[in-house]
Amino acid sequence: MMLMSIGLSMVVTYALFFLLNWMYSLDLFPMFNSLMRTLYYSTNPVVDLALLVMLLFVVFYLLFMNRFTKRLEQLTTAVKDIAGGNLDRRCKVSAEDELGSLEHHINMMVSQLQTSIQEERLAEQTKNELITNVSHDLRTPLTSIIGYLGLIEQDKYRDEVELRHYTCIAYEKSQRLHLMIEDLFEYTRMSGRMQLHRQQVNMTELVGQLYVHYRYPMESAALELRMENVAYPLYVLGDSLKLVRVLENLLSNAMKYGRDGGVVELQLHDRKHELEIEVTNYGEPIPLQDLPHVFDRFYRVDKSRNDEVSGSGLGLAIAKAIVELHDGRIEADSDELSTTFRVKLPQSS
Repeated sequence: MMLMSIGLSMVVTYALFFLLNWMYSLDLFPMFNSLMRTLYYSTNPVVDLALLVMLLFVVFYLLFMNRFTKRLEQLTTAVKDIAGGNLDRRCKVSAEDELGSLEHHINMMVSQLQTSIQEERLAEQTKNELITNVSHDLRTPLTSIIGYLGLIEQDKYRDEVELRHYTCIAYEKSQRLHLMIEDLFEYTRMSGRMQLHRQQVNMTELVGQLYVHYRYPMESAALELRMENVAYPLYVLGDSLKLVRVLENLLSNAMKYGRDGGVVELQLHDRKHELEIEVTNYGEPIPLQDLPHVFDRFYRVDKSRNDEVSGSGLGLAIAKAIVELHDGRIEADSDELSTTFRVKLPQSS
């Protein structure tokens, strides 16, 4: 501001000197010329010029300071509003100078703070929902276990056959409870950006191994498992155990919910820079309104499913988290004929 004030003072002084000299040379106003001669001989022109420059400097400096002070007052008011909790308030960036840079960085800080608060609130809401859902889902099998073990403890059974029946039910319920807890821990680790043990994984070989592993359980469930594999290796840079978990989850779901279709298909396709794995069953379709939510945690398509086919509600959420950790995508399509889950992973050279 001082430099600008000095510069403007000198420019204006020079302009005034040039203008007065021009008017004096034309001799258009005799009184003006007489006044100029009187001033010239009665005072020191150098001192007059210096005083004029100083006067103009003060005027310009005060004008700049007034503008600067108004901007500073606006900035102070905006910061007070932000400090009071109004995170939608922003500073007006009125110039590209030091104060403008400060206004810009304050706006950036408020935006980041607003985002952090929203993420914190979402995390808190997610945690509350998680606790509620876990409590609800764990209560059902635990209640059954306590109930049947209570009957056994009180000798409220007719014979050994009924005792064995109660014991089997309690065991099945405890197995389901164990699966739900394991899925919950797995999903928690995935949500925390669990580290992958990456290595070159031959997906052609992995899919073939899963086909051999699941062929007999599928036959036991009255299903035929068909495989369409490529004849050459396809590699991804990833964690083989986690990828197996994804495909096992999809095959287990196909086996549980595709019993009416009689066939489950496992296919591996080469899509140039990425590979695509499809698991298709021909059982009951997923309703259209439920399809966008199948990867949400604790979401069940059919709330009326019995315990024989119901799971933890976390399997597909875990699969989605694992695939995204591998920079891939997982999708679901369903119509009246079939339901297909499709995993796409970037290929590794």
